[in-house]
Formats: sequence, structure tokens, C-alpha cells
Amino acid sequence: MGTKEKISEELILEEEVVKQSEIVLFNDDVNTFDHVIGTLVDVCEHSPEQAEQCALIVHYKGKCTVKTGEYDDLKPRCSRLLKAGLSAELV
Repeated sequence: MGTKEKISEELILEEEVVKQSEIVLFNDDVNTFDHVIGTLVDVCEHSPEQAEQCALIVHYKGKCTVKTGEYDDLKPRCSRLLKAGLSAELV
């Protein structure tokens, strides 16, 4: 195996090892659909349609994963959701 192939294989293996975290949004009786949707668009960079679907899932199922990625990217996003009054957790 050539050096270039070995390096490529190592990079692929490193990418697979990166642990993905999730922001889970929970239902509450306080926030309006419009507030939840607007916040998801702003904080999680959802499209309006995606944010609406997440809001509906949270409403009917009690919770929904709204963003998946690396912990360091998600931590400030989760903090912003909490500051906006939403009930969210980083797992």
C-alpha cells in the first residue's frame, strides 16, 4: 500500500471515530409554535419547513432531536435554545 493510500485510510478511520452529539428539544406548555420555529431557524439553521416539522414532533411525541454534530458546535447552540426559553438537552 502506498503512503498516500495509507494516509487516506487513516483519515477515514479518524472521521468515523468522531462522536456525534445531539440536541434534543422537549415539549413544554409555555412556548408558541412560532417562537419554537423561529428559534430553530435562527439557532439550528433549520429551514422553516424543517423547524415546523420538529415543532410538531416535539408537540406530539414529547421530544425531538433537532441538531446532530460535534459537541463543540452544539454546546453554544443548546445554550442559545435554553436562553430563548426552550427546554433542550445536549446528549
